[in-house]
Amino acid sequence: MLAGSVAATAASAARALPLSPPSLDAMAHYSGRRFGSAVNWGKPGEDRGSFANPAYARILERECSVLVPENELKWQWVRPSRDRFEFAQFDAIAEYAMANGFSLRGHTLFWLPQKWYPDWLAKIDLGSRPASAAEALLADHVRTVCRRYGAAIYSYDAVNEAIEPETGQIRDTVLTRALGGEALLDLMFHTARAEAPHAQLVYNDYMSWERTAEDPVHMRGVLRLLEGFRKRGTPVDALGVQSHIRLLKKEPVAAIVRESEGPWRAFLDEVVAMGFDLVITEFDVNDQQAPDDIAVRDQMVADYAKAYLEVMLDYPQLRDILAWGMVDRYSWLTGFDPRRDRSIKRGTPYDEAFRPKPLRTSLGAAFANAKKGSS
Repeated sequence: MLAGSVAATAASAARALPLSPPSLDAMAHYSGRRFGSAVNWGKPGEDRGSFANPAYARILERECSVLVPENELKWQWVRPSRDRFEFAQFDAIAEYAMANGFSLRGHTLFWLPQKWYPDWLAKIDLGSRPASAAEALLADHVRTVCRRYGAAIYSYDAVNEAIEPETGQIRDTVLTRALGGEALLDLMFHTARAEAPHAQLVYNDYMSWERTAEDPVHMRGVLRLLEGFRKRGTPVDALGVQSHIRLLKKEPVAAIVRESEGPWRAFLDEVVAMGFDLVITEFDVNDQQAPDDIAVRDQMVADYAKAYLEVMLDYPQLRDILAWGMVDRYSWLTGFDPRRDRSIKRGTPYDEAFRPKPLRTSLGAAFANAKKGSS
């Protein structure tokens, strides 16, 4: 049980006040959906995209009803060694969420690419019975996390990024070699269902709609994975669509959308036909190829995001939309994939000075005009 937690009923006073214009979450509610954001842990006074920053916290409390940790529930943060867990940073996020009336997602119970493992896990010796050892290690992790947070977490990305984009196959890692890829994934979902029967269980991946016309390998691999889950009775409720959408070409937005929309809708149609719900888990816009002019760039980002969201919101199976951060100043994109002009990426709803941008307006417009989501 989470130590030091406070009553979840203490709603944020800022979010309860009437807004002009309405909050993004309020506009998402028009169609029965919710809007939220990733947040990271930060010490008071640090200049980070955290609830410890009062300006950032005001945006979260005004615009969002759902929070998800950016990194603090990943193995690198909570599992410093095979025999030790460290939850202090995620505890702080969970306590803030509960104190301010947010719903809380869990990201992630397991991130499959081995390059993201903590060193001890990448180098692990599983002994003479590697399958049993791997099974015990993974099941213990799921049980420990789920029992600690109980009903405080309503949805888990039980597995993140299991498919190798270049091959469409389950990734090869020290743990999949020991246990088998399908067996590992099934174990994660079955254990999570047993420990958190209330929670939505999500398979999360970064299939990119921009690449669908020329590179369907990743999407076809994800579809095979989802088909396998259904055939084996694996308790997967939804596909998490990360939605780190990218402006890769210096072309009019309409032309870029025309190239991507058809194959993307075909992919989503297959997913929902199998009975899966959808979650936008990590939305932002990579403006790496957009023009240097800020006004032109901001409008291009806003138009592109609106076009993408209008497609996604056509699906009533989509309920939650989460941004991967709310303020450009703290976006992971700037360091991950720098622009040639070295400027800050402008792919979140608020700029580096905490001012709303055209992207914020376009998100609200997409939400306000959306079809009603499924109940």
